[in-house]
Amino acid sequence: MIIVTKISDVRTQVAAWKAEGLTVGLVPTMGYLHEGHASLVDKAVSMCDRVVVSDFVNPTQFGPGEDLESYPRDFERDCALLEEHGCHMVFHPEVSEMYAPDACTYVEILSDMPKKLCGKTRPIHFRGVCTVVSKLFNIVMPDRAFFGQKDAQQLAIIRRMVRDMSYGIEIIGCPIVREADGLAKSSRNTYLNAEERKAALILSKAVFLGQRMVSEGEKDAKKIVNAMTDLIQSEPLAKIDYVSAVNGTTMEDVLKIEEGTLVAMAVYIGKTRLIDNFTVGTDGFSMGEGRQ
Repeated sequence: MIIVTKISDVRTQVAAWKAEGLTVGLVPTMGYLHEGHASLVDKAVSMCDRVVVSDFVNPTQFGPGEDLESYPRDFERDCALLEEHGCHMVFHPEVSEMYAPDACTYVEILSDMPKKLCGKTRPIHFRGVCTVVSKLFNIVMPDRAFFGQKDAQQLAIIRRMVRDMSYGIEIIGCPIVREADGLAKSSRNTYLNAEERKAALILSKAVFLGQRMVSEGEKDAKKIVNAMTDLIQSEPLAKIDYVSAVNGTTMEDVLKIEEGTLVAMAVYIGKTRLIDNFTVGTDGFSMGEGRQ
């Protein structure tokens, strides 16, 4: 596995691979990798001849007062996991390699998509995401890029950006990976103490409740959101940012549950903000989720 820190080195290696006729997959991450990230790498390895993983905590997607400085980092551990799962190159740049001191160019979607859900309380977040992902696309020039469904709004926004900017890249969404007790894998789970870790299960319990209601035939989005909200509010350590049912492509609120509906939440457990969701699939249940 190759470890590179310079954009020029990434481009040189990718050009050599492509000269051999090899396909290239990209898995963008912010490091501190877990089994969810590993599942993205596994999918990329299964679909591409060579896989590049970026390991970069992107400062432009953090707002004032957010956890940029405290965001967990362990590059040596990340590399061990990536090598085990068949990654071919890790791109681990310094901030100065990705952003010039006087950088003033951003990629931003001007519809309401980035203003919904997480964007309500993180107004610059998706501008930062689109900018860094666009830069990674330009650096790596992958054939396919792999993103987790846990960040469902991010996935939808990246799909729109790729369409609008005519990137010739196939975007692959991959299912949420959960702990044995149901909690969605997240780098921020490490912030939780023992009491908060137990309380955090209220998110997945709410997801499973919503899924069960859908599988039993409930189509009223408000009833499902209200039931999930009531359950979350029963946990004293939980503070809701949002629980919403939206069109999974546009992020617009919906009244009726149908194929493609995204039911998503962001909840603070203590000071830690966690997200979870499910998307309704063709069978009336959720895509990429197991019944529990």
